[in-house]
Amino acid sequence: MRVTIPDAATASISSPMDTHPTEGGPGFVLLTGATGYVGGRLLRDLEARGTPVRCLARRPDELRPRVSPRTEVVAGDVLDRGSLDAAFAGVTAAYYLVHSMGSSGSFEQADREAARNFAEAAGNAGVGRIIYLGGLGRQEEELSPHLRSRQEVGHILRGSGVPVVELRASIIIGSGSLSFEMIRSLVERLPVMVTPKWVRVQAQPIAIDDVLAYLVEALDTPAEGSRVFEIGGTDQVSYGDIMQAYARQRGLRRPMLPVPVLSPRLSSLWLGLVTPLYARIGRKLIESIVHPTVVADRSADKVFTVRPIGVEEAIRRALSAEERQFEATRWSDALSSAGETRSWGGTRFGPRRLDSRTVTVNVPPEAAFAPIARIGGRTGWYAWNGLWRIRGFLDLLVGGVGLRRGRPSPTDLHVGDALDFWRVEVFEPGRRLRLRAEMKVPGRAWLEFEVRPEGTGSRIRQTAIFDPVGLSGRLYWYALWPVHHLVFGGMLRGIARAAMRI
Repeated sequence: MRVTIPDAATASISSPMDTHPTEGGPGFVLLTGATGYVGGRLLRDLEARGTPVRCLARRPDELRPRVSPRTEVVAGDVLDRGSLDAAFAGVTAAYYLVHSMGSSGSFEQADREAARNFAEAAGNAGVGRIIYLGGLGRQEEELSPHLRSRQEVGHILRGSGVPVVELRASIIIGSGSLSFEMIRSLVERLPVMVTPKWVRVQAQPIAIDDVLAYLVEALDTPAEGSRVFEIGGTDQVSYGDIMQAYARQRGLRRPMLPVPVLSPRLSSLWLGLVTPLYARIGRKLIESIVHPTVVADRSADKVFTVRPIGVEEAIRRALSAEERQFEATRWSDALSSAGETRSWGGTRFGPRRLDSRTVTVNVPPEAAFAPIARIGGRTGWYAWNGLWRIRGFLDLLVGGVGLRRGRPSPTDLHVGDALDFWRVEVFEPGRRLRLRAEMKVPGRAWLEFEVRPEGTGSRIRQTAIFDPVGLSGRLYWYALWPVHHLVFGGMLRGIARAAMRI
């Protein structure tokens, strides 16, 4: 049985790299789930703090380019007990951010086995502390299988004899989180929202930045033995309240039409149609939502210095930080290929629309990237330049910048440069260019190019990203899809031909 857990928690073990903490200094912090939603952000915070980190990964080669030079990446599998001992060598604390919610099999049994293996390996290695992020829920209630499993995992970890700091949270609000993306999709897509009973159940959402602050501080909290801390923001609200708060900040009116009955199964199928959630994940999520998840024990306020923010501010930060965090992790990064994304015409269904294409060229990465670095301005866009000029003219007619700005230099680029009706947002010479659209569109758009070695040549990936606002944004994307197919396909082929001529 294959378990759906973050990539950074699975695979067969390989030897650690040669970088180690200094003799007598602090040991490694072992991080599972470094490609998952929370783990990926936690990794960056730990690295910024100067913490020696070792990541456990299923595909270590894919994670290594995303970590700092001081961070180790090793391969291992929490379902393979024998693969964990080497990963725990020299580890003084470990984060357990593993779950199997996306699994199509018995995720509860998989969670038990993974937790037991991890707990035993940590105990044998003499780890000083395990930090685990679980879920809120009253133990006296008959919890959903997902919440029940999250709390059972905490119990299994504590049984290792290693002190465990378990943080139990409700809805996590942050761009890319599963719950937030579900709320975003429902509000953006549905002018009138049908609201089942579970939409009115109380929760205590917490901002992702506050969750990360708790996780980092948990390394140093003076708590003795194992402790369970309930964490949440300042507001106790329902999913419906969060939807309305999101709608207000997006300038949308969203009437709600309550319905008396809509089972988790029917709700999950409905969510599968109008949100990026796969039906089985939606069902597990809704089964958890039907239980109140509010903080009853405020002991975290006495132990931690974190002072969480409220729902309105959490949503505002999530929306305002999206451009800065565009390349950060998303909940879907941790899902296995068993949960395939439905697509049509190169378009990924979800909050953002993607048109992603690749081509392989028999030249080194530097040569493959050279045409990308010269794109726009007098060079043009390698295909259908007449259509680009028409788009620029139409942009001028509606008050946009058009193509008149060109680019500052025909050969050099820097972050912040204007490039026709784009702006350079990320520029990594020889590897990556991301442009943010400044033309008038009903939403936000990016165009990204990435070059990676592929055998004796290079693979070029070109991705157009569109974040639509309301119905007009979605109509815009689909109405222009035939043109996008023509222009984006021609552009990538033109870049490949230009690279081969260098």
